[in-house]
Amino acid sequence: MNRLQQLGEQHREAGAFRVPMPDGREPLFVCSAALATELCDESRFEKVLDGPLVHIRDFAGDGLFTAHGDEHNWHLAHRILSPGFSSQSLDRYYPAIQSSLDALVQHWRAARAAVDVVGDMTRLTLDAISLAGFDYRFDSFASTELHPFLQALARSLQESVDVLQRPPFLSPLFRARRARYATDNALMASLVDEVIRERKTRPEPEWPKDFLSLMLSQPDPKTGERLSDQNIRYQILTFLIAGHETTAGLLSFTLHKVARDRALAARLRAEVRDRLGDRAPSMREVLELDLTRRTLEEALRLWPTVPAVNRAAKSDTTLGDRYFVAKGQTFGVLLNAVHRDPSVWPEPERFDPDRFLPERAKGRPAGAYKPFGIGRRACTGRHFAMIEATLALATLVREFDFEDPGPLALAPTISPKPRGFRLVVRPRSP
Repeated sequence: MNRLQQLGEQHREAGAFRVPMPDGREPLFVCSAALATELCDESRFEKVLDGPLVHIRDFAGDGLFTAHGDEHNWHLAHRILSPGFSSQSLDRYYPAIQSSLDALVQHWRAARAAVDVVGDMTRLTLDAISLAGFDYRFDSFASTELHPFLQALARSLQESVDVLQRPPFLSPLFRARRARYATDNALMASLVDEVIRERKTRPEPEWPKDFLSLMLSQPDPKTGERLSDQNIRYQILTFLIAGHETTAGLLSFTLHKVARDRALAARLRAEVRDRLGDRAPSMREVLELDLTRRTLEEALRLWPTVPAVNRAAKSDTTLGDRYFVAKGQTFGVLLNAVHRDPSVWPEPERFDPDRFLPERAKGRPAGAYKPFGIGRRACTGRHFAMIEATLALATLVREFDFEDPGPLALAPTISPKPRGFRLVVRPRSP
C-alpha cells in the first residue's frame, strides 16, 4: 500500500485530506465513493490538469489526454476521433493487436528463464498501439533493448513524476536531467513528424486503415476543419502514452493475481476452452469472454492504472453537504482509495471478479468505480484497451502455466505497476 492510499484509509470518515508537496502545493484528495460521485457531476465539476499531466503536456501538447477542457483542439479532435474508437469501429485495428500478441507468445515460448512481465507487457502494448495508431513497427520482441524512441518516452514520463518531488530551490541540481528531458522530447517529436510526412507523400488510396489516416483524412463533422500536423503529432504521442502505460499495468497486475490463484486460473482456462477452443478468436468472440473481462475489471478496481482523476469546481458549491468549495478548487479523486470504500465494496481487499456480475452492480454509486476517468473526459480508447487486455489474458492463460511469483510489490512509476515481477512460464500441451 502506497502512502496516499494509507492516508485515504486514515481519512475515510472525513472523505478527503490534504497532502503538502515538496513543490509547495497542497493538493486535496477525495477518498470516499460518496464524494467521488458528487465530483462526477459535470454540471458542477470538470477535469483540470494537475500533477504529472502538467508536465506531460510539454510533449503531448493539446492532445486528448492533456488538453484543457476549453481548448479548441480538444473539441475538434474529440469529434473526429471518437467514432474511430467506438467498439463498432475497432475491427480494423484488431489484427494489429493479434500480431503483437503473437510475437509475445513466441517470445515466452522461447524463454529459458523467468520472463520480465512488466517489460514484456510494455512491449506488447506499445507494439499494438503503434501499429494500430500509425502503422509503425517497433518490433520490440526482436531485440533485448527497447527502441530509442521508447526509451525517450519512458524517461520523459518518469521525469514528469520526479519533478513534482523536487523543491524549487533544488532545481539547479537537476539541470542535466532537464536537458535530457528536452532532448528526449525533441527526439519523439522528430520521429512522429517524419511518420506524418512520409504518410502524406503516398497516394491516399494506399494509406493503411489506422488512426493516423483517420486524422489526416477526416474533417470535423461539425465545422469541416481538419487537425493540424502538430496536433496530429500530439494525438499520436497521446495514443502511445495512454495506450501502453495503463494497459501494460493492467495486464501485469492481473497476471500476478492469476499466477498466485490456481482456482481463478482454472476458471479462466475453462471459459477460454469452452468458448474458443484452440483457435484464434474473432473480436466478437473476445467480447463474449465474460469472466476474463470481469477479472480485468476487478484488477482495475484494486490497482487502478491511473492513480487519481483531477476535478475542479465550476462555481462556489458545497461538497457532501458540509464542505464549502470555492470556484476553481481542485480535487484529486484518489481511485485506489475510492475503489476500496467498504461502504460500496464489502471486503474491499478480496479479489472477486463476481463483483462485476450485472446483478451485483445494480445501485452502485456512479463515482465508486472510475478506472477510465469521468464524463466527457473519460478515456476515449477504453474499448481498445479492454479488447486488447481481454484477448491477451485469454491467450496467455490458454498457452501457459504459471508458477507462483510471490507477494506483490509496487513500483513508483507514473502508472502503477508491479515491481520486479518475474514469472516462470511453461507452455501448455495442446
